[in-house]
Amino acid sequence: MEYTYTIIDSDATSNLQLQHYLEDYGDFTCAGLAQNSTEGTNTILKYSPDVIFINLNESAYEYFHMVMELHQYLNELPIIIGISKSKDYAYEAIKNGFFDYWLKPYNEFDIRKSILRLKKQVPAKTEPQTLCLKSYRDFQYINTDDILYLQADNNSTEFVMKDGTINNAYKTLKTFENQLPKNFVRIHQSYIVNTNFISRISYGKSYCTLKQNKMQLPFSKSYRENIDGLKNLLSKNTISALN
Repeated sequence: MEYTYTIIDSDATSNLQLQHYLEDYGDFTCAGLAQNSTEGTNTILKYSPDVIFINLNESAYEYFHMVMELHQYLNELPIIIGISKSKDYAYEAIKNGFFDYWLKPYNEFDIRKSILRLKKQVPAKTEPQTLCLKSYRDFQYINTDDILYLQADNNSTEFVMKDGTINNAYKTLKTFENQLPKNFVRIHQSYIVNTNFISRISYGKSYCTLKQNKMQLPFSKSYRENIDGLKNLLSKNTISALN
């Protein structure tokens, strides 16, 4: 179980500092970064993060309007935490349904109390691990952890499993794009990959290599943003050795 989050803040240093604090908890994963309310809205609607952190010093009332606007598109808003150098916007933040309000410079103790309260009040969602493929009166159940990737085949989809078997579903790839757990990412018009099996991303040749049999899957320019997010996620807890 984990929480995904988005930070809306144009200050790169502040972003890195907040991500560093959240790494201490182990179950917080960055779903995306945004520099303003327009980017923020797009990132929230695209990645559906569980928690949003907003730097209110930059344009507080624009962000309050953004939060109100999100009600038009979402049945349930994410947890929202406001960040500011002063208490000037605290009342408005609470009135707009913010979960908490943090003051800069960050105070590790205050963050810890807030995160623990968040975990107690809003338990992380457990994503389903079993997928049911239905065809007429036939029901096939597969464990999502065993799926290497999905491949489009005209108007049907092939599920390629880690043991080499292939399961077919008579639905388009688009049907499954938002139904699978968050570790499945669309990288191409024809492919959705289980990121747990990726061992390499080659920007020069535009392909991802899987741990299983060193299989290579292409990615396209139209899904470059997904690849960038995937690279950042995979690089988060790695030791970097640049040539």
